Amino acid sequence: MDAELFEQHRTRLRAVAYRMLGSAAEADDAAQDAWLRASRADTTEVENLGAWLTTVVARVCLNMLRSREQRREDPFEIDVVASENPEQEAELVDSVGVAMLVVLDTLAPAERVAFVLHDMFAVPFDEIAPMIEKSTAATRQLASRARKRVKGAEHKPDLVRQREVADAYLAATRGGDFEALMTLLDPDVVLRADATALPMGRSVVIKGAAPVAKRAMASASRAMFAGVALVNGAPGLVMAVGGKLAVVLAFTYVDGVISEIDVIGHVDRLRTVDVAVMDI
Repeated sequence: MDAELFEQHRTRLRAVAYRMLGSAAEADDAAQDAWLRASRADTTEVENLGAWLTTVVARVCLNMLRSREQRREDPFEIDVVASENPEQEAELVDSVGVAMLVVLDTLAPAERVAFVLHDMFAVPFDEIAPMIEKSTAATRQLASRARKRVKGAEHKPDLVRQREVADAYLAATRGGDFEALMTLLDPDVVLRADATALPMGRSVVIKGAAPVAKRAMASASRAMFAGVALVNGAPGLVMAVGGKLAVVLAFTYVDGVISEIDVIGHVDRLRTVDVAVMDI
């Protein structure tokens, strides 16, 4: 296979890999690995080159996911500017959704491959099954199980308004709009943050709308990597670094505004948080 032909498919292959791996750098590595494999293969009799290349990159990603599962990285320091191109990374995050990346990271490798390929790229189950060494029926069940994890529980009627508030909070934080943020907070709002969640490395408790809004304004760079998700049953914010859950903002709502914010960054606490994708 020549390089020019492969380049016609690289963007899509990178998109597949990014959803599988949650990391722009790892997605680039996976796409390059797929090219090296494809360059050595005879593709003259391949009828659907796009599908064949998707299979190749999916196998590469599956191996990477299994390797990651075996070593399960140690907790890392949060540094959203560590990426060589944070703006590009943020665009990729937005293209998929932070909540989706976070929930995908909780899936087992085979579940993630089955769900991503079938639900996001319409690859038939009978083509996915050989990759993960499962029957077609078992592959369908894995995707179904993953789908339930992604969607979470049934929505309650008041989540629509709460979702609007969470969206507005994120937009105001990203845009540095102090006045808009103030309208979303209860005058007596309380923010509690654990030591891991903050750059200074110590826990804090902040009371009052103005001090809490000022703290949010200082987090504008992190907000680039944040998104709205269902957090323990209510709309909140999640931040992902390299496709992994790094920080959660769990909101408590009273009379349509935010009355409490629990900022969670400690790895043990993050494991107890239930995160799902919001589809409202």
